[in-house]
Amino acid sequence: MSKRDSKILEIVTTQQRVEVAALAETLGVSAVTIRKDLDALQAKGLLIREHGYAMPTNPNDVGGRLAYHYEEKRLIARRAAELVPDGAAIMLESGSCCALLARELADTKEGVTIITNSAFVATYVRDAANVDVVLLGGTFQRDSQVMVGPLVRTCAQEFYVDRLFIGADGWIGDVGFTNADQMRADAVRSMAEAASEVVVLTESEKLAHRSAVPLRLRDKPMTLVTDDGIEDEQRRNVRKLGIEVILA
Repeated sequence: MSKRDSKILEIVTTQQRVEVAALAETLGVSAVTIRKDLDALQAKGLLIREHGYAMPTNPNDVGGRLAYHYEEKRLIARRAAELVPDGAAIMLESGSCCALLARELADTKEGVTIITNSAFVATYVRDAANVDVVLLGGTFQRDSQVMVGPLVRTCAQEFYVDRLFIGADGWIGDVGFTNADQMRADAVRSMAEAASEVVVLTESEKLAHRSAVPLRLRDKPMTLVTDDGIEDEQRRNVRKLGIEVILA
């Protein structure tokens, strides 16, 4: 992905609706060039182009979120992959950083088993013969392409792994990491019961956001893998809850 494409996605994600003329002016290129860029990004499912403006895809769509802060997420995924040895079995929740971790494991590891509730992740690495994917059952959320509901807990109870890797939508003071969706948060809790440790993969900017549903995983050893944009106060707040911080 080019730097201009990444910048376009960042602007569109931040502003939600951006006129083509404004994008062209901001990036210093012609409107014709921007239209071609937008057409290509829309073809990849990364944004929606309407007459005269562009807007993000559904915020729950992992494919659309992959491109936002792509480089930071890729580095986070690469650092997290160092925690997974060849031959390991891990659990992996839905999310853009988690999807990139699955791709990194598929590209660099041998004999890894990925147990996930994410149909997107399963599809994202379907071409990799060196990783096995176990897809947990449940009720399918179409937008996020993830399995939720009580069947996730039933299926997860059939496994036990060293690490569960998850994403996060936000952070609340002494409460900890949060999710924007109650059903997905409950699926994370169910999967956490089958893991010795929980590793959170998220960009540092999420620590400044609040979401409605606390994950409440403080009974588990936890590690945060994030980018080096994390502020000192944010790092102290995370460590106050006994969470180790690893910078990508």
